[in-house]
Amino acid sequence: MQAVILAAGNSTRTYPLTVTRPKSLLKIANKTILEHNLSQLKGLADEVVIVVGYRKEMIMEKFGDNFEGIRISYVEQKEQLGTFHAPLQAKGLIKGRFILMMGDDIYDRADIESCLKHDLCVLAKKVPDPSRFGVCVLKGGNILEIVEKPEMFISDLANTGLYVFDKRIFDAHVEKTKRGEYEINDAIRELARKAEIRCEVAKGRWLSICYPWDILSANEILLNNIANDIRGIVEPNATIKGNVVIGENTTVKNGSYIEGPVTIGSNCTIGPNCYIRPCTSIGDNCRIGNGVEIKNCVIMDNVHVGHLSYFGDSVIGNGVNIGAGSISANLRHDNQPIKVLVKGQKVETGRKKLGTIIGDNVHLGIKTAIYPGRKIWAHKSTVPAEVVKSDIV
Repeated sequence: MQAVILAAGNSTRTYPLTVTRPKSLLKIANKTILEHNLSQLKGLADEVVIVVGYRKEMIMEKFGDNFEGIRISYVEQKEQLGTFHAPLQAKGLIKGRFILMMGDDIYDRADIESCLKHDLCVLAKKVPDPSRFGVCVLKGGNILEIVEKPEMFISDLANTGLYVFDKRIFDAHVEKTKRGEYEINDAIRELARKAEIRCEVAKGRWLSICYPWDILSANEILLNNIANDIRGIVEPNATIKGNVVIGENTTVKNGSYIEGPVTIGSNCTIGPNCYIRPCTSIGDNCRIGNGVEIKNCVIMDNVHVGHLSYFGDSVIGNGVNIGAGSISANLRHDNQPIKVLVKGQKVETGRKKLGTIIGDNVHLGIKTAIYPGRKIWAHKSTVPAEVVKSDIV
């Protein structure tokens, strides 16, 4: 069985994190999105074709031609012309039935197995707000069509972007939309007129990463499934509570308190006297200084958080240096949900608590204070005691 993973796009909605990397290489619970999905495919697919485009060399360098026994090959989508145009790039490599999945969502193995019971299948998920998604319209459990973001309620089954197809899907005649793209929904509609396409409703997790704060939600879900695994050094007067993963050559120093679920990578130093609170992921080669408190954060690799700092409900990119005494505010004074500026428009996050989103290689001066929901672009910096009231772009 082959699988095709679409990982070519340039995701502007997850800026500043994806200014410097493809979205599929964002780390959640200390694994990239692609690693999560490739792990789910073990034993189900013996070859994966990854459709690459934006910063393709980063994906190709990380995974090479093999992932834990799965052969990997690549095709390039030089222009991002839609969700049907992308898998068409892999047409020449496909031999028969194949799994098609998005490279920026995380799927559950059991749901993939359910889809594979059918010759052709679309995986859907019941959602409370279907107007945000493409939704599946069914007849007798078969797909009739997929309607993108309907204004009126027609179904609560969101299209997850995971499919089982065969080469017939490539025969669909699809016209460009008004946006100038070739859409998979149009190909599915045409194929559904000729063949039975079953719809499986997901029972497991489907983690859709549209915005930076979705990383926090996905991280929390994934961490709730981890088991205790301590490979580093925990000094005698440090405390570990709950399920915690600590990587090799990592030291948790005296006086530190880690309350799981938490995962910490390899070659890190934590503390002394740190408080690492639940649902936090800390990547490899990180240094968390004396008296630091971190709560519900995703911190990527090679990050230094200076002493006496506080960060909550935040996503921090690679190579960030945070000056001592810096603080991210994560709650509005009026307790209203936090809005974030995305592509020039304020977007409702639905979160009452959201700290900061920091891109790669940012340097914060000592005592930097950041308003809730503010973003700092890659390679930017602040001066000592700066108050970040608006995004730094």
